[in-house]
Amino acid sequence: MQLKDVAVFITGGGSGLGAATARAMAAKGAKITVFDRSQENAEKVAAEVKGVAAVGDVTSEDQVKAAIAKGEAAHGIARVLMNCAGIGGSRRIVGKDGVYPLERFTQIVMVNLVGSFNVLRLFAERLVTEAPIGEERGVVINTASVAAYEGQIGQIAYSASKGGVVGMTLPAARDLASHKIRVNTIAPGLFLTPLLMGLSEEALKSLGAQVPHPARLGDPSEYGNLAVHIVENPMLNGETIRLDGAIRMAPR
Repeated sequence: MQLKDVAVFITGGGSGLGAATARAMAAKGAKITVFDRSQENAEKVAAEVKGVAAVGDVTSEDQVKAAIAKGEAAHGIARVLMNCAGIGGSRRIVGKDGVYPLERFTQIVMVNLVGSFNVLRLFAERLVTEAPIGEERGVVINTASVAAYEGQIGQIAYSASKGGVVGMTLPAARDLASHKIRVNTIAPGLFLTPLLMGLSEEALKSLGAQVPHPARLGDPSEYGNLAVHIVENPMLNGETIRLDGAIRMAPR
């Protein structure tokens, strides 16, 4: 599917990987809806890419439906979904502060996994009523993490949530194949996103040095470029692609 004049819905589009994807797809002529919890961030990126800003929570059916409808009113039915919204957090199961709070574990899984599925299902529900463009109706790209495979100490909730995203990729692709909708996932490694912005320059360099090649942190634009390719390559389906410079995470 070519992106020119195609409507794209991006969750977590107000920063990091989502914002980079908005820029990359807008450069190809796509019409972008930026969906984010932060109104300020959503409006800033939407203005930059000449798109539409929508504010809400990926775990809310009503808020996601309203955002999809807002984007559709401006651009037509979205053909591409980019699930980039996510949260992190690090804590041991039992540590100095006591046992891992169940509500925190649930929150991370709800946003990263359940939220991704919530948007995917509502996007697909709306899209299946539209005629295909050529041999396909649309494309879904989820965001996992290398933590899905090599979760580090303290990443129990984050790794579980991202492992769930990887796990639902193939069955989602199979479920939606009859509707000509492809589903893929990108599992990024160490990228310079808001999750790492609080670290010192020295810490960021140390993290980058752990990557075999190139020995640096990933740039969000590299994620956006891969997302563009996935949309444009019709044989990519049901796959999780690691984008990580060959890193394999150590326990800590």
